[in-house]
Amino acid sequence: MIQKKYGATVNWQAELKATAYKYHVLIAWVGVVLNPLWVIGDYFNIPTHFNDFLIFRLVVAFATLIGVLARKKLVNHPEFIVFIPIIGISIQNAYMYSVMDVVEIQKHTFAYIALFIGAGMFVLWAPIYSIIVVVASFIANVVFFNLFSELKLDDILINGGLLTTSVALFTILLIYTRTNLTKKEIISRLALAESNMQLADKNKIIEEKNKDIKDSITYAQRIQQAILPPSDRIDNILNDYFILYKPKDIVSGDFYWYASLKTTPLDGKPQEDIVVIAAVDCTGHGVPGALMSIIGTTILNQSISDKEVNSPADALKFLNKQLARNLNSINDGMDMAFCAINFHKMEMQFSGANNPLYIVRGKQFIEVKADKQAIGADHQNSDSKEFTNHTIKLEKGDCVYLFTDGYADQFGGPHGKKYKYKKFQELLLEIQDNSMKEQEFLLNYHHEQWKGDLEQVDDILVIGIKIS
Repeated sequence: MIQKKYGATVNWQAELKATAYKYHVLIAWVGVVLNPLWVIGDYFNIPTHFNDFLIFRLVVAFATLIGVLARKKLVNHPEFIVFIPIIGISIQNAYMYSVMDVVEIQKHTFAYIALFIGAGMFVLWAPIYSIIVVVASFIANVVFFNLFSELKLDDILINGGLLTTSVALFTILLIYTRTNLTKKEIISRLALAESNMQLADKNKIIEEKNKDIKDSITYAQRIQQAILPPSDRIDNILNDYFILYKPKDIVSGDFYWYASLKTTPLDGKPQEDIVVIAAVDCTGHGVPGALMSIIGTTILNQSISDKEVNSPADALKFLNKQLARNLNSINDGMDMAFCAINFHKMEMQFSGANNPLYIVRGKQFIEVKADKQAIGADHQNSDSKEFTNHTIKLEKGDCVYLFTDGYADQFGGPHGKKYKYKKFQELLLEIQDNSMKEQEFLLNYHHEQWKGDLEQVDDILVIGIKIS
């Protein structure tokens, strides 16, 4: 409609191409320079395939360089400038995946995800190009895995395949949304220069932008919810528990993680069934926090198969090291309460990064302190950082609570003050005669009453488990 009403907006196609050209040339140069440099990491991580990877990287870099040098001829078709490196690196990564073992695939998953997220942030093109890239990448993975890999499909999916596929599909939507938003922003800017009559159209465009952004974030919420442990799986192991989960925004920087597994046999002792559960608070909330939660979930899943992880403290140390290695210079991190429960022995191990553990035994309140240090956020000391492992004997009827800081940090009440941990502890003691599901309801009710008309200040996560 805007194109028909205002003559100046007919140039939006040319401006969109100019914007795409600028971003795509930048991405192509990055691919020319960085893709060959990453072979240094290949040399240390997978030296047996160093030569293969080097050839792939050089071929992709050379093809990309040709596109960059011919960029002036592609001004009217800027999508081809960036299509070459993206499709090339996709096929390159598919081959690299196919010759890796499970551990190497887990590590390389971040490279694949980085490709898709990077494309989603800077690429501007029609949806057909995104579909071609994903389809070509899928075909390349199928062909290369059939030719070279000895892994089963389950191994591939669990150790990065499902996560990579989810991010790839989300990237198609992200590129489509960002291209539409850029197009609408250009149309709006050119139209506003013509007449004040365009104000009504501008408001409509803004509404459409907000809807597109909200739709994208809502889709991201679906991905995040799919990564969280399904309640029916937890129900099969825990008889009496609750998870109070209240994101501040549509997506959350808080997340919970759960696994039921067997202990590693030591000194001839038999394996034992244990349940591990964690309440995690990532730096920030909303989309940045949600991206961190995806990384945290991936690393925690990896920790299960790592032979050096045999306690909650080991898991926190593993997460700390992997987070530092994968985030490079970004000083974001996580606070966490992590416990492993052996119901047969009536014993629990706990380790915490800033977030403690509460146990209510009858009317007795027990606090197990956490280490006053975050996971990540200190890359220089990541290898030396240690976490304390606590062993606690459990009794029947104990109520165990893991949580993030969102509940205690909420402002409200008659004077608009923080709720604070002391009041939170008193509330947990007060509701002990109720079942865990009733406790969840009461915790949520008290939070809403305290908050009143004020805004929720942070993501909220409280996990309660009754030992029976």
